[in-house]
Amino acid sequence: MNRALAVLTLVALLTVVVEATDDPHPLLAVALGVTYAAHALVALPWLARQPVPRRYWLTAGHVCLQLPLGALMFGAAHAGVGATLLLLVLVSQSVLLLPLPAAAVVTAVVPLVHAGMGWADFARNGLGLLGAALFTAVVTALLQREQRARAELADANELLRGYAAQAEELATTRERNRLARDIHDGLGHHLTVVQMQVQAARAVLPTDPARADEVLAKAQHQAGEALTEVRRSVATLRAPASRAPLRSALEALAAEATAAGVPATLQVTGPERPLSQETEESLFRSAQEGLTNVRKHAGATGAWVTLAYGVDGAVRLTVRDDGCGIPAPRDGEQRSFGLLGLRERAARVGGRVTVESTPGSGTELLVEVPG
Repeated sequence: MNRALAVLTLVALLTVVVEATDDPHPLLAVALGVTYAAHALVALPWLARQPVPRRYWLTAGHVCLQLPLGALMFGAAHAGVGATLLLLVLVSQSVLLLPLPAAAVVTAVVPLVHAGMGWADFARNGLGLLGAALFTAVVTALLQREQRARAELADANELLRGYAAQAEELATTRERNRLARDIHDGLGHHLTVVQMQVQAARAVLPTDPARADEVLAKAQHQAGEALTEVRRSVATLRAPASRAPLRSALEALAAEATAAGVPATLQVTGPERPLSQETEESLFRSAQEGLTNVRKHAGATGAWVTLAYGVDGAVRLTVRDDGCGIPAPRDGEQRSFGLLGLRERAARVGGRVTVESTPGSGTELLVEVPG
């Protein structure tokens, strides 16, 4: 609003100058117009920064100074368009800076600049200026209300963002507490049972080896249950911020697959660049799922993982093996929940997953994400 009024003031002043060129004595109108416009340009931003009680009194003084100055300018400019626009600027300033009743008084007083005319001319021109002043006051009030509404909306959005952050933090805390309970009640239970069974087996081992073997078998089963519980909890907790860099994490996956009996190699091509945490998580989980499937189902003699940083702004992860391939699913059979999870995870970062498999010739999993 301040910038718009400043532009309008300068345009009105320019109009006064142009109109004065037709007057035989233009200096008075131009001098009064420049004084009026300069005061308007300086006063508005300064008054707007004042506290409310002080601003009202200072604005009243500003109006009391501008009204007679405007009347003189209006007369010297022979009621020109430029002088009229400058008076309307004063109306807008009054609406912005004064209470509504005071602004209404200024709006009603402005047409009195025609008081020196005859009654007929005063009525005609005064009513015209009053209509323009009322229109200006209404438009200014509406714009001011919209501006306030925008500011309130921005404050509300900022408040909502704060609430959203608090809600996210609370949800994270609740989830961590839930996982802590799960670990305590699940894993803690299994490990306690394993400890008791190992103690029992050691106690009977010298006198009853068969009984000790039976107890140890149960302990082994409980250890397997504990391992399943650990994997479930870790997969749920998944703290990516503490994971090693993507290349190192993929090297660890390849080494793990090799140690499990399927030689796996990692190749990284293209200049490496930083990726978002969610993107790295998607690529890591894809490689993890791919190598797990190779070990469990492919019957492969080797696996090859490629991480390619493309010059086109994409990053591609490929997991390929020379195993038996993926058999065609039977009617109504879900092919892979793991693959479905990879597709959903890639889609969250704007990527896609494709799988190519030929029975007897191996499988290739390709994950392509922006990066």
